[in-house]
Amino acid sequence: MGTIPFKWRLYSLFYTWYGRTAMLGRNSKKKVFCIGLNKTGTTSWAQAMTDLGYRVGNERAAEIFFDDWTQKKYARILRFCNSAQAFQDVPFSLPQMHVILHQRFPDSRFILTVRDCAQQWYQSVTRFHAKAWSARGHCPPTPRDLENAEYIYKGWPAAFCRQVFKTPPEDPYKRDILLQFYNDYTGSICDYFSRYPDSFLQINVAAPGALKTMCGFLDTPYPGGEFPWKNRTST
Repeated sequence: MGTIPFKWRLYSLFYTWYGRTAMLGRNSKKKVFCIGLNKTGTTSWAQAMTDLGYRVGNERAAEIFFDDWTQKKYARILRFCNSAQAFQDVPFSLPQMHVILHQRFPDSRFILTVRDCAQQWYQSVTRFHAKAWSARGHCPPTPRDLENAEYIYKGWPAAFCRQVFKTPPEDPYKRDILLQFYNDYTGSICDYFSRYPDSFLQINVAAPGALKTMCGFLDTPYPGGEFPWKNRTST
């Protein structure tokens, strides 16, 4: 693991404190966790939740807890959950975090965002990462690209691929491993929440009627329309 720059640690501490302060006196909506993988419409989901009146946790402030997750240290992540009403992406979408979060917040709602298939997700992830981190436009990024990428700390993207996707350093986007990862991840979540069906919803934000379905699940007034399309790639 790398060393998180002081500015990012300070940033995260500020949003943990600021969020908790801002939440004082708010009516107590159930917490909602989007546990879909990155590039399954999570940015669109966050915008929709904001539009519906939820306070959404600061994504960048939460991402620095990735190293806590790798060490199975969840205290700071759980404290951060007091800063808002809705959360998405890292660390909330990391493997097994749905179990930790559900045990700590059993009355919460959990939403798994998905793509049409694993291949569609793979194409979107590799193209998005190429846009963010590929020095010469390689798609997917090369191992050297990931080791040199400055995101939270130098080499964070490489560490993410190793720790989350479990891909070899020389082939961080090995296709068959990532496709299996997507299927295993979504399958394990559906299996876990089969015991808690009232707490769980799986949606594809690109599907017609998805926003209406989510509003019904959250018992929130439906404003009409569909999910906004944010942070799009070509797939």
